[in-house]
Amino acid sequence: MNRHLWLLAICQGLFLTNNVTFIAINGLVGLSLAPLGWMATLPVMAYVVGGALSTGLVARTQTRLGRKSSFQLGLLVALGSSLLCAYAAVNRNFWLLCTATLVAGYYNANANLYRFAAAELAMPIWREKAVSLVMAGGLLGAVLGPNLAQYTRGLVNVPFVGAYLALSLVALLSMATLSFIDFPAPPVRQSSSGGRPLGQIMKQPVFIVAAATGALGYGVMNLLMAATPLAMQQCSLPFSDVALVLEWHVIGMFAPGFFTGHLIKRFGTLNIMSLGVALNAACIAVALSGVELQQFLVALFLLGVGWNFLFTGSTTLSLQTYTPEEKDRAQGALNFFVFATLALSSFSSGVLVTTSGWTLLNYGSLVLVTLTAAALLWLRSAKRRAV
Repeated sequence: MNRHLWLLAICQGLFLTNNVTFIAINGLVGLSLAPLGWMATLPVMAYVVGGALSTGLVARTQTRLGRKSSFQLGLLVALGSSLLCAYAAVNRNFWLLCTATLVAGYYNANANLYRFAAAELAMPIWREKAVSLVMAGGLLGAVLGPNLAQYTRGLVNVPFVGAYLALSLVALLSMATLSFIDFPAPPVRQSSSGGRPLGQIMKQPVFIVAAATGALGYGVMNLLMAATPLAMQQCSLPFSDVALVLEWHVIGMFAPGFFTGHLIKRFGTLNIMSLGVALNAACIAVALSGVELQQFLVALFLLGVGWNFLFTGSTTLSLQTYTPEEKDRAQGALNFFVFATLALSSFSSGVLVTTSGWTLLNYGSLVLVTLTAAALLWLRSAKRRAV
């Protein structure tokens, strides 16, 4: 472990500050501006759609500019899009707000590579722990994000404009932090082709399961998290309660990062990912038990821990599937599957919670949990047959 990893963990925390604040306020701002209620989470969906659309471009900029310059470019986009969100909210322009969050998706796709960059900053024997440590940096976002939304929403006469302006300062702080990180030089290509074609990489069973579980685990988490502020508002719970629930949710997402890498090395990647699936199922059971503050709080905390085990595990699993010269295309593909699933879950969460309610939304989440469990069972079976 070294100084650069700790600084990257801070950047991860500032990135999650942006994401948690977006989750906390975009649905509510969208609800106040949208022509129809079911469109409320379109600004949330636009953020992840923008991420999905940007994965190819991000992969190319990572290859041509290197890690540091590409990450700084993403932060410039974060700065500009935050200011555009503020402008859209002041002018009550719903579609401009959606456009701004769509543009911000480039930053989302870019910063989602921090976890892969973490593995490159550590010796091979410490890769799992390096990924886990940088993921743990999201704790900063757990504290800053909800409180930033809570305490800046009224700084300007228009609700939540102050939060968008604060996010522009977060982007500047992250740019300053990133400037002190030295990333390894890109690997020298061993062949003119730069490694195997993406199609060949994606045919590997381990890659298939890493992509599927990472995407489905993120999809379950996002489906429930994006709907929570709207569901709690429908239950007449104050925004301070929403901020508290999101804070503990993100703590659950990233606090395990201090020990998830150790658990993976000791008990195996698939076992820890299976525990993540079980925690997701427990989250849904708690959410279906009632709609008081304590149910939202416990359910979202369990959801966060389950996501951490699944996503850290899927990232660790994917490291086995590509060589250094193949990393940009492989990581771009992994992120695309995540963002495509996030886009669908973001849209579905708004439609389901505003038309069918919180209960049906949770039952629908069970489908994704079941598919995740099935993918893990299939890989276990494939590994047994290969022995």
